[in-house]
Amino acid sequence: MADATLLAAILDSLKDPLLFADTEHVIRYMNRAAKAFYEEGAALLGRSLMDCHNPASQQIIREVLVALEAGEEERLISDTPEHRVYMRAVRDADGRLLGYYERYAPPA
Repeated sequence: MADATLLAAILDSLKDPLLFADTEHVIRYMNRAAKAFYEEGAALLGRSLMDCHNPASQQIIREVLVALEAGEEERLISDTPEHRVYMRAVRDADGRLLGYYERYAPPA
């Protein structure tokens, strides 16, 4: 299995921001692009993702987390002319939800 350094290098090679939060919405990982994309950068690590969003967005995140806990794998949460943002489930080998990541993609 790949070690954490190799996995971080792979994720850092992505040009789009990738941010992982646990099921309590605590930001546990950000790739290099995410650290550059978000105004507070690496200072967001260990903080709640909810602190970065308005109440309407917080509600969407909570609703999607419930869907991920129920077995959904990914859902589009934002679609703008600049980019699309998805929440994607991260599960352990037994299928237990560990958290989710925000994945940015080009607009459709």
